[in-house]
Amino acid sequence: MRQILLITDGCSNVGLSPVVAAAHAKSEGIHVNVVGVLDHGDVGELGAAEIEEIARAGGGLSRMVNTRQLSQTVQMMTRKTVVQTIQIAVQKELQQVLGNGSIEALPPEKRGEVVRVIDELGESSGLRVALLIDASASMKPKLAAVEEAIHDLMLSLQARQGKSEISVFHFPGSRHGDDCIMDLAWTSHLSGVHSIFPKLQMGGTTPTGPAIMQAVDYYRQGEAGDYGRRGRHETDGMMGDYVV
Repeated sequence: MRQILLITDGCSNVGLSPVVAAAHAKSEGIHVNVVGVLDHGDVGELGAAEIEEIARAGGGLSRMVNTRQLSQTVQMMTRKTVVQTIQIAVQKELQQVLGNGSIEALPPEKRGEVVRVIDELGESSGLRVALLIDASASMKPKLAAVEEAIHDLMLSLQARQGKSEISVFHFPGSRHGDDCIMDLAWTSHLSGVHSIFPKLQMGGTTPTGPAIMQAVDYYRQGEAGDYGRRGRHETDGMMGDYVV
């Protein structure tokens, strides 16, 4: 299973619409979750609306949080999206077999059995999360909270039974650019996470759409084995074929 997790606090203002980019990700089987980090209780109505639209187009979840809630929210959204993905697959199977795609329509004993299977698959299925960090100037005061959230997410992923990996990107790559830089290739280890944050240069525009597309490209090119030549760090280009 594949996810993009976007952490941002404001509106995109450069490049492709992030809503269009999220819809493209969904079409390739990648769910897009978005966490909006509140600044003194308000990121603006426009920013909040965009965050909701990105998640809706990407088939994922959106949440507006303050920095104290960030770590818990990131973990919750990642796990909940896994369960939802599996639930949708199970409902499709039920529809094909029984002509009814609703788990709730099953008899109580069968429904309980299906729910247990979904929970087990949620813990054992392979998972990859591409994390996109908004590194525009307004995010600088929130960087410590983002670092803590990523660290806790890694611990949460390591606690799962199934293979779990994370990659990390930040955007913009330059103060006035619309690019996105890969800081960490796929890994299941905590050691590489701490090296990211001292290198981040906060500031510049907010090219959210291009960043989402670059994460999608990372998934796609990883299957071909040639993305590593484009990122900051080399990657082996090995993509797991995670199928529910």
